[in-house]
Amino acid sequence: MGMNNLFFLENIEWFDRTGTEMVHRVPESGSGEIKLGAQLTVRESQAAVLFYQGKAYDAYGPGRHTLTTANIPILTKILSLPWGMSSPLRAEVYFTNMKIFPNLKWGTREPVAFRDAELGLIRLRAFGIFDVRILQPVLLINSLVGTMGEFTTGGIDDYLSQIIVSRFNDLMGENIDTVFNLPGRYDELSDKLKTRLQDDLSHYGLGLTNLFISSITPPPEVQQAIDDKSRLGVFDNLNDLIKMKAAMALEKAGSQSSEAGAGLGLGLGLMAPVMFAELFKGGPEAGDQTAAELRCPDCGGTVESHHRFCPHCGHQLIVFDQCGHCGKNLPPNAKFCPRCGQPIQMKAEPRVCPHCRLENLPGSVYCNHCGEKL
Repeated sequence: MGMNNLFFLENIEWFDRTGTEMVHRVPESGSGEIKLGAQLTVRESQAAVLFYQGKAYDAYGPGRHTLTTANIPILTKILSLPWGMSSPLRAEVYFTNMKIFPNLKWGTREPVAFRDAELGLIRLRAFGIFDVRILQPVLLINSLVGTMGEFTTGGIDDYLSQIIVSRFNDLMGENIDTVFNLPGRYDELSDKLKTRLQDDLSHYGLGLTNLFISSITPPPEVQQAIDDKSRLGVFDNLNDLIKMKAAMALEKAGSQSSEAGAGLGLGLGLMAPVMFAELFKGGPEAGDQTAAELRCPDCGGTVESHHRFCPHCGHQLIVFDQCGHCGKNLPPNAKFCPRCGQPIQMKAEPRVCPHCRLENLPGSVYCNHCGEKL
């Protein structure tokens, strides 16, 4: 039903036709004259936010809801004559897709600097995938979406990829001393990186459900050095094994006849393929991933995504903004933080590296450009 009809009330609903749309505005052309008594239908995988006269009025969970505005059929049109028959009481509904958006890709556009304990300063490339979902619809709209009619994963994955790469660089600098220790630690690094990113994404009303590191690629010459060192390690182990087996065979053969010694040598030759197969057997499989849960920021109790207040402590869960000093959820139009008392300021400024004078994301520990500690 149209938003600017004269007589009829509106039935407002939305279906995601692409699978990538995170936020969708109704009406699509801008704001409208949503009338008193209009019906809003929200699906199980959605949440809706009503903006009335330019402000976030309320958030709605799954079900059918009756909207309350001051736009009354026919009468509003008559009263809006000075404004060209267009009511100044503008309203719009933002639908947010609460499902998990999987298989978003992250990676380094340019190699990041890493100071290796054995190789010195080298450049690394890293790639992977992550899954994201909306946890706080109002905060996402106010911080990232703004007044856009639709907001898809294509409009956010590049920005999130930059955040992931910056935090990945810090993680490497704090946990890895040399790239020779990287094999076998991808799962550990993925878990630590996911934990570190949860706080960054929470400022935008988003949650990270899964994150995987697909590859960490050093330059070709460093890859060749790693391959050579691995081969040397395998050969050293094989040499020790062969020497031990040979010594045991000679000792056994010395106490038997020549025919028995020859037979023992033949048996040792037949055992070689089995020994090689055991040596190169694969490692254990990766464990299952557990889905992230939405928890109350005050008491830590588990809550559903459509709850407005925590059922355990009563804390308001709809986040409009957060304090840049202590992270406290702020009420609308707040000028001072109710927890720390600090005035509400803009988001943190980027960190400038004192060595190369280039900018990094707020909170970075190591420079993405020169690898030095900030």
